[in-house]
Amino acid sequence: MKKELRIQYDYFTNIVELEEENQYLIAKAREVAKKAYAPYSKFYVGASLVLENGEVILGSNQENIAFPSGLCAERVALFYAGSNYPNLAISKLVVVANGDLIAKEAVLSPCGSCRQVLLESQNRQEKMFPIYLVGQDDSVHIFSSIYDLMPMAFGK
Repeated sequence: MKKELRIQYDYFTNIVELEEENQYLIAKAREVAKKAYAPYSKFYVGASLVLENGEVILGSNQENIAFPSGLCAERVALFYAGSNYPNLAISKLVVVANGDLIAKEAVLSPCGSCRQVLLESQNRQEKMFPIYLVGQDDSVHIFSSIYDLMPMAFGK
């Protein structure tokens, strides 16, 4: 017997097709990506998330020579939100990257650890939130929740 998993997501060829708020969140994520500490990979990742009260939280990847002691941009933002605003739900998350680790036209995808933290964050607030993955070519892939990126999630 064979079974099949499928996901659907929204795709935009350019950020200018998005609402102004989403363009703003992408700009903030790109701004914070420039502040990433990435001397080893030279891959600069930024994340912006917005809470239900409108507060915008930013995170950038932070590398460490004692790999894997660093932390991805998504987890920096999610953990900051969880520790400083534990009772506020996340409304959406935006992730951008700049560097040669992926092709300019490829979609950036959160690592497995980030996906698990996204799942925990979503489960913690008992409310799904969209994830915007922005390519270096300005394409935007919008997933309705972490379940789309982690369909057989641990702890679901």
